[in-house]
Amino acid sequence: MKHDHTNCVIYTSELTKIYESEAMPVRAVHNVNLHIERGEFTALVGPSGSGKTTLLNLIGGLDTPTSGNVIVNNVDLSTLRKNELIDFRLNNIGFVFQAFNLIPVLTAWENIEFVMLLQKKNKEERENRVRQLLSETGLEDKANERPVKLSGGQQQRVAVARALASKPQFVLADEPTANLDSKTAGNLLDMMLKLNQEENMTFVFSTHDQRVIDRARRVITLVDGEIASDVQIELNKVRS
Repeated sequence: MKHDHTNCVIYTSELTKIYESEAMPVRAVHNVNLHIERGEFTALVGPSGSGKTTLLNLIGGLDTPTSGNVIVNNVDLSTLRKNELIDFRLNNIGFVFQAFNLIPVLTAWENIEFVMLLQKKNKEERENRVRQLLSETGLEDKANERPVKLSGGQQQRVAVARALASKPQFVLADEPTANLDSKTAGNLLDMMLKLNQEENMTFVFSTHDQRVIDRARRVITLVDGEIASDVQIELNKVRS
């Protein structure tokens, strides 16, 4: 079912997720109403267990809500069947995880290309896009290396390139800088910020990392699964 939230890429309504457990149910996300517009660079912050990752997974269709709705690009995810949801994620959402999740037997080039193969893009388009992303991420000389031969920062850059390969509407990044040193993390974030500014690509991070928070233009704080604060940061203050 289509909904018209014209400039909203992500829209949630009364979103709630409860995990049933032996001891007692855990309310990971509670009544979250969230609108994220195209081109935002947003950080979800909060203590461990505050619901950041759960919220990200609900938005990305990796998890299903107990109640409430997630509407992405005007499509209510709850109305999609499992195979439709897989296709929808493939064509609309880029994911970057803390653990990189690269395919170990594939080279950097093949890892980036993989999503486009699933999308059935033609060879020329795939090659041009991979080349462009390797260049943007500074990995041209690592194209034929497998993940095991790459540093943590290089692996994470491949993961970001892979997330961007499908030309997604937005990128969800779960603690993407957690395993990286300061210089590597800074470079990676600046690369994402550049893509955000030049291609109007929307980014949503879940993070504890001050380096991410310092670059964000909107910081949403979750406490016990609820939005405790939602602050817009003026651009001129970001680089002070």
